[in-house]
Amino acid sequence: MSEFDKLLQRFKVEQKTWLITGNAGFIGSNLTEFLLKHNQKVVGLDNFSTGYQHNIDDILQSVGEELADNFTFIEGNTWDIDTCKKACEGVDIVLHQAALGSVPRSIDDPITSNRSNITGFLNMLTATKDAGIKRFVYASSSSVYGDSKELPKVEERVGDVLSPYAAMKKTNEIYANVFQKTYGMETLGLRYFNVFGRRQDPNGAYAAVIPKWVGSLLEGKDVYINGDGETSRDFTYIDNVIQMNLLAGTTDNAEAFGEAFNVAVGGRNTLNELYALINKELKVHIDTFTEQKVIYRDFRAGDIRHSNADISKAKSIVGYLPSHDIYQGMEEAIEWYIESRKL
Repeated sequence: MSEFDKLLQRFKVEQKTWLITGNAGFIGSNLTEFLLKHNQKVVGLDNFSTGYQHNIDDILQSVGEELADNFTFIEGNTWDIDTCKKACEGVDIVLHQAALGSVPRSIDDPITSNRSNITGFLNMLTATKDAGIKRFVYASSSSVYGDSKELPKVEERVGDVLSPYAAMKKTNEIYANVFQKTYGMETLGLRYFNVFGRRQDPNGAYAAVIPKWVGSLLEGKDVYINGDGETSRDFTYIDNVIQMNLLAGTTDNAEAFGEAFNVAVGGRNTLNELYALINKELKVHIDTFTEQKVIYRDFRAGDIRHSNADISKAKSIVGYLPSHDIYQGMEEAIEWYIESRKL
């Protein structure tokens, strides 16, 4: 039995209260739904800057009335320390997902990104400490590897960061490590590698590549690739991210505290391969779908050329074992996107 299977058995008899910041967003809403469905209490904090009320509505409908009673929602900003302190009341474990994501957004407006990603982060760390909560799991990013050309990426070796967003995530890791050493907090950073899946927003200027492409293809709009399409990524399905967050939130292994972990599958696909896979899955699910040619344009500032994770540290220290590779994940994701457009 895997560590995650053991944890799910514990959930049947052991109930904790989890604070999920950014819980109306993509990753936060999936974490919220999973925990509620597994007998846990959840406090959600979100300001709806990138999250949506309909995600929360969808969660509550999905879990049913009885389990929905275990959910409490606070609308507010992490850059307001009083809001952070209120959210931490009665909480056992913090999963800090709230952030303004996107490298291009941070380049366009570093001040606003910094308010969420640095000030908000430090506020949540401090509020967690002051509330006497030991466990603080937070979303970091593969962007911290910067210009390092080493593949696969190993946690202990990073390069110079290439964007304000990456600088902010690297700063988060420094703060978390300091709080672990100074205050004895059990901090764990999760370096997400190109997460995709249900509830990922296809709209907006800073939408992630997979939902943006799927949305454009379903609407018959042009699809663009930045560069030559040979840029590669370790695309990671949302279920793997859920597993790693919950393992990080409950591990008893003291080696994990103050550390950062790659959260990925350990694979590598180019953008050209990704585009072909999306078209293939859409043709499988929609009889009338016709594949269309992609349009190539200039490389994007601040982007890493290649990204591929070594996940052995997460496996050995917390028992992480990915359940979905990109192909299994894409099949489920495409089904969700098609169904969600019918609603």
